[in-house]
Amino acid sequence: MSKWKRAYDSTVASSPSTVRIIVEAKHESEPPPRNPSYQAKPLHSWVQMGEEVKTIVPESVLKKRKREEEWALAKKQELEAAKKKRAESRKLIFNRAKQYAKEYDQQEKELIRLKREAKLKGGFYVDPEAKLLFIIRIRGINAMDPKSRKILQLLRLRQIFNGVFLKVNKATMNMLHRVEPYVTYGYPNLKSVRELIYKRGYGKLHKQRTALTDNSIIEQALGKYGIISTEDLIHEIITVGPHFKEANNFLWPFKLKAPLGGLKKKRNHYVEGGDAGNRENYINELIRRMN
Repeated sequence: MSKWKRAYDSTVASSPSTVRIIVEAKHESEPPPRNPSYQAKPLHSWVQMGEEVKTIVPESVLKKRKREEEWALAKKQELEAAKKKRAESRKLIFNRAKQYAKEYDQQEKELIRLKREAKLKGGFYVDPEAKLLFIIRIRGINAMDPKSRKILQLLRLRQIFNGVFLKVNKATMNMLHRVEPYVTYGYPNLKSVRELIYKRGYGKLHKQRTALTDNSIIEQALGKYGIISTEDLIHEIITVGPHFKEANNFLWPFKLKAPLGGLKKKRNHYVEGGDAGNRENYINELIRRMN
C-alpha cells in the first residue's frame, strides 16, 4: 500500500464529513447532462403572447426621414409642374408659328394683288417705306476720324464684317450718312432675317455671348415681353414691333464671313460700282454670300 493511500484512509477515518463536502462540491460544479433532443429556442419565443418588441429609433433619424420625404415630394411636384409648363409652352409656340406663317403668306399675297391691280390700271406700285435696316461693316480703322469711330462703336460694329439690325428713323439715318464710307446697308427681307438668326444668331444672357440653341434661352431673357421662341424673335425684328429695342439689344452683333467672290471696291459707293453705302434690297444678295 502506497503512502498516498494510507494518507487518504487516515483522512477519511479522522473526518468523514470533509469527503462528503468535496464530493458535493464536485457534483455542483459539473454541468447537467445534455439532452440530445433539446433545441435552443429563439429569442422571440421567450416573449409572451400579446407583447410586441419595440425598437427605439433616435429622434434625429426620424427628423431626417421626414425631411427627405418632404424634399422628395416637393421635387416630384416641381418636376410635374415643369413638365406641364413645357407642354403648354410647346403648344403655344406651335400655334404662334402657325399664325406668323399665315400672316406672312397673307402679306405676300396682298403685295402681289396690289402690283397686279396697279399694272392693270397702267400705273406702278410703290413699295411702302422700309422700317428695318441691316448694316455690315466693310472697312477697318485705318484713317478713320474719331467721330466716325465713336458712331461705329454706338452701332456695335467693332469688327470688320460685323452686322446688326437697326430701326429706320432720322437719328439712325444721320449716323449712317456719317459712317457711310465704312459700312454697307439695306433692307433685309424675311428670308434673310430668318437665315441670319437661325444660322448665326447669338444672344446676350448674363452679359455673355450665348448660342440660340434652345427657346428657353430666349424665354429667359425676353419672356417678360412675350417673346418666348425663335419665331417670336424673328417676328419682332421683321415687323419692328413694340419691343424691337429689347429684342435687338438681346441679339449679339452677327459675325459674318468674308463674302463669297469678294468685294468689288469697298472705297467707292455702291452706286459708283463699289460696295459702301445704301444698296437697298440688294443687301439680301450680299447676306447670302456672307452667311
